[in-house]
Amino acid sequence: MVYAAVVKVMFASAEFAPLARVGGLAAAAAGLVAELRRQGVDVQVVIPDYFATKLQRETVVKLDVPDWAGPATARTGTLGDIGTITLIDAFGIVKSHPYLQPDGHGWPDNDRRFMAFSAAVAALATAAAPDVLHLNDWHTCVALGHLATLPPTMLTIHTLGYQGRTNPGWLKTLPHHTAAFEQWGDCNPLLGGIRLADVVVAVSPHYAAEITTQHGGFGLDEPLRDKGDRLVGILNGIDADEWNPETDRHLPATYSSADVGAKAGMRAELLARFGLTDGGGPLLTMVTRLADQKGVDLLLPLTPFLEHLGATLIVLGDGEQGLADALSAATAAHPNQVAFVRGYDEALAHQLFAGADVFTMPSRFEPCGLAQMQSMAYGTLPLVTDVGGLHDTVIDVDAVPARGTGIVVPDASSVALMDGLHRMVKAYSQPRRRAAMQRRGMAIDWSWKRPAAAHIDWYRRLLTEPATRSV
Repeated sequence: MVYAAVVKVMFASAEFAPLARVGGLAAAAAGLVAELRRQGVDVQVVIPDYFATKLQRETVVKLDVPDWAGPATARTGTLGDIGTITLIDAFGIVKSHPYLQPDGHGWPDNDRRFMAFSAAVAALATAAAPDVLHLNDWHTCVALGHLATLPPTMLTIHTLGYQGRTNPGWLKTLPHHTAAFEQWGDCNPLLGGIRLADVVVAVSPHYAAEITTQHGGFGLDEPLRDKGDRLVGILNGIDADEWNPETDRHLPATYSSADVGAKAGMRAELLARFGLTDGGGPLLTMVTRLADQKGVDLLLPLTPFLEHLGATLIVLGDGEQGLADALSAATAAHPNQVAFVRGYDEALAHQLFAGADVFTMPSRFEPCGLAQMQSMAYGTLPLVTDVGGLHDTVIDVDAVPARGTGIVVPDASSVALMDGLHRMVKAYSQPRRRAAMQRRGMAIDWSWKRPAAAHIDWYRRLLTEPATRSV
């Protein structure tokens, strides 16, 4: 369904693929915007100009921001497949990486950089007068502290754990709604966004419920509960053109749900490429950030048992040095069963999704997760924990045999993961059962069509219903 362009949306984000990509925020932002535009919404994308990117048919506007945030400009033009985009330059924005120094530590002025970006977003919103201001994560929230009159506002929380909390001196720089941003004597940008937005969107229904609990709320569960029915969960999608085994340019052979035979050849090539022994069990892969959230450390104690199960493991990822060292040690200790590639290789990532039998995702928390949906699109069975978007997307085949698409373990622990691996090996060893799971996963529409339609419904509601803010 294509909607008429009844709303003009300003969409502000710290990341946007492929121009500024660090985590899932970039892919989610780009995927949603592309589909919103396909469905007729007029979306102005606004992101920091980290790399002084050249645009075509560029126009430049000087923005009225406080002295500490400027000078600030907005360059609007077109860029490749992204289309029209607005790049903000303000204090300290231009860097070699959006968040991190070359040594892996955050830029020491990150608070000021994103405070300045938010001030610039507010100035641009004042000039452009969008129907709806759509903010994403803490990097954009302080825009609301620079607007005397707030437009209809949606805030999407991609990861609640990152809140931008900083010293209380920043409260004095906010001319409006200052109290909304104060928590425990500090300035908390995300809290202010939650309190001031008309609707807060979490990126999956189960995550929306989790963040209202003390365990999952990261200190913001009470203000999130206060939103009532204005806290909603809308499951993210994936780029159905990029993640399609029938057309994937990164694969040596394409395939469909009607014939997944090409997977066997890619599986054999991966095992040979990394010198792994085929013991008759499943090839497990992970494509992940090396972070505590992702549960890589929970999988490591299982590596000594892989040979007994006939299984093998390939991990592609980068991040925390300790986890990288531990994966390297596991590879050295079990060279026939474990391989680790540090960094990110786009082609290899696609090949790992396609050639694997099982995709492992033992996350401690997962707001939505894209990898489990990507794996199912490629006929690769997910082994996941029962959290966030993983709960909403993977059906445990032992719990619901007729609809199962993978294995879901009840908690993020090595013990639970070992039990889940045993159950997955059993399912894998039954060809008809395995093929049925693959077909079910590949038949699901993981595209952005339905999520975008849900966002449009909310945009329309915000234009017709009274503002409901917590302060």
